[in-house]
Amino acid sequence: LFRWLWKNYQYVLAFFFAIQEINKDPQLLPNLTLGFQLYNSVTSGHFTLRSTLHWLTGKHHLIPNYTCQTQGKTVAIIAGTTSAFLAEIGTMLELYKTPQITYGPFDPMLSERDKFPSLYQMATSDSSLACGMLSLLLHFGWIWVAIFVSNDIKGEQFLQDIEAEMVKKGVCLAYSVKLPDAKSRYEESEISFLEGIRIASANVHILYGDVRSLYTMEFLSKYYLTLGKVWIMAAKWEIVVHETDHMLHSFHGGFSFSHHKGVIPGLNHFVKTVDPSHYPEDFFLSQLWLHAFHCLPPGSLCGTIGVCPPNASFEFFPGHIDMLTISDFSYFIYNAVYAVAHALHKMLSEQIEKGSPGDAAQPRILPWQLHPLLRKIQFTNSAGEDVSFHETRHHMAHYDIHNIVNFPAGFRLLIKIGLVLNEDMIEWPVAFKETPQSLCSQRCGPGFRKIPQEGKHVCCYTCVVCPERDISNHTGRKHITYLNHCLPKLVTFLAFEESLGMALACVALCFSVLTAAVLWVFVKHRDTPIVKANNRTLSYILLITLLLCFLCSLLFIGRPNTATCLLQQIAFGLLFTVAVSTVLAKTITVILAFKALKPGRTMRRLLVSGASNSLIPICFLIQLALCGIWLGTYPPFIELDAHSEHGHIILVCNKGSVTAFYCVLGYLGSLALVSFTVAFLARNLPDTFNEAKFLTFSMLVFCSVWVTFLPVYHSTKGKVMVAVEVFSILASSVGLLGCIFFPKCYIILIKSDKNSLKALKNQHSYAGS
Repeated sequence: LFRWLWKNYQYVLAFFFAIQEINKDPQLLPNLTLGFQLYNSVTSGHFTLRSTLHWLTGKHHLIPNYTCQTQGKTVAIIAGTTSAFLAEIGTMLELYKTPQITYGPFDPMLSERDKFPSLYQMATSDSSLACGMLSLLLHFGWIWVAIFVSNDIKGEQFLQDIEAEMVKKGVCLAYSVKLPDAKSRYEESEISFLEGIRIASANVHILYGDVRSLYTMEFLSKYYLTLGKVWIMAAKWEIVVHETDHMLHSFHGGFSFSHHKGVIPGLNHFVKTVDPSHYPEDFFLSQLWLHAFHCLPPGSLCGTIGVCPPNASFEFFPGHIDMLTISDFSYFIYNAVYAVAHALHKMLSEQIEKGSPGDAAQPRILPWQLHPLLRKIQFTNSAGEDVSFHETRHHMAHYDIHNIVNFPAGFRLLIKIGLVLNEDMIEWPVAFKETPQSLCSQRCGPGFRKIPQEGKHVCCYTCVVCPERDISNHTGRKHITYLNHCLPKLVTFLAFEESLGMALACVALCFSVLTAAVLWVFVKHRDTPIVKANNRTLSYILLITLLLCFLCSLLFIGRPNTATCLLQQIAFGLLFTVAVSTVLAKTITVILAFKALKPGRTMRRLLVSGASNSLIPICFLIQLALCGIWLGTYPPFIELDAHSEHGHIILVCNKGSVTAFYCVLGYLGSLALVSFTVAFLARNLPDTFNEAKFLTFSMLVFCSVWVTFLPVYHSTKGKVMVAVEVFSILASSVGLLGCIFFPKCYIILIKSDKNSLKALKNQHSYAGS
């Protein structure tokens, strides 16, 4: 069935626009108007020969070797789109040395100067296309692909180029297919071949070839869906895909490579505003208007056909005929017209300089005279890009990558995802909910290595478990590495040399020095009221214990060994037991001091005898018994953690008996809760230098730190778990030091006038009055 490819009419519009621009340009071909003739090219040898002879003869009756044209001699031909079509007319036109400029895909065969000396190709070479497609494959980790090429020299060359690149990059060819060069009715064997494509393990297919071969693939992809495949192709795709109202199409979600091109100013606006009234002699434009709107502009003199509304334009065309997205070939046609115009301008300028005879209004121009000028022509188009036919333009190619997206009612878009891929803009085929994979064998996870399968590609392998303490390297997304051996894991731990370990160690040492400084201040001012008021012996014990708590945290940093694993938990449990029991003893001392002011000798005896101090050894011995049971049953030991961090073995101290660890922690928590409760009840007792409020706040901070510690500790692994425990030790120790001793240091060092017997007496006198 014969069908018009209406999308291709955009080539004519680009041609019209270029002609119109040149004729209005006072600097290019002044006083000269470019004319043109349009011929429809049909994919048929018979029609190709007929159109060419008709143009050469100039009459309806075809007379070989004769021309009946008396004026309007054509000086150049712009033609496309298939290589076969160009070769067919190129051989005939070569007899007349007429310049033939092509806007179709680049074909190395047409660059052979001995066969086609009068032919010039606007498109640049596809020599870099294989590298560009390989970059896309590697970006998504697609290493198992199928390739479809046309059954000709061009397809064979591309297959060789991309296979060579695939070997370098470690990408494997699942299979390759050479497509027939014409569309035909498909037999049962060919349908079976399509079913093989659908069920093949390769999810990515590369499509490249001559347009006639691509027609075959498009026909199959439209009527025999392969929705689970990603198609990668060159920009020729736009020639191939017919206007169709199918939403589901095998190419949906695929990628199209096109040479990077600039934006031609004004062309898009021209396409939006043009209508048949601008070019009434153009039969095809009227037919396109009738096809799209089922009407014609006013004045068309067609009584049975309605008149189009004033706003009818290409902007409101059916979605499956996208006239506003400027194609590569429209861009090449625009450049081709300008190339001819610049060559004519150069030739006429030279004739004027030489004073050549002839009518200035109708200069004598022979087609073969343009060849030297076309070969050397070089100019910058309105899009800001250099245009020439020089061979050096093929050495460096830049590609745009488009994502092919189909919508209901056949609306189709090429969404540009850039020279740098923007994955958020990509629409995948309907069979995939996320980025698809294309692998011969699934990737081997951590702890496995690859064993090649005999007689198969390197991409096909079997995953086997690695030896103990070894792990296999995995295939990265961008850089693919294949290994047939295992790599030993690196042994690591929370070291002093790494940033986290160094930071925690520095904090511990800084607060150790600060605690020692506070202790020195208290010893130096031991006879002042504020130091004596709350049992200075207990203050010394608490400060020394806090100093040891800060230093205890250093046991958790560095390479673990048996000794440090045992000392870590024991020292932590015993030192914090002494610290919390000392806070409890200080709180009871405050209560006894207040009770001793009332009549009765019992409380006074308890205060003087230091009975509260006996709490410290009692609590210490209970914790020591728990730690002894822990060490005697299931003590801590060194453990190798091979799962928390990929590619590493982490040395950590296993707690041994988890029950014993939580008994030690629970006993410590109980002491802290009792200390907090007693201090809270005594916070409002009237007494000079009453520190019950500070003790209450210090125990509130202490309890908050360790209540937060439990869920955080269990949600982490490896070195981070150790760092959480160290941080909790430091935070709780800083809470005790800051809340209890910093207010006293402030009075001792800054408000020393309040730390004297005279000030104390004045305060009592004021209270008594």
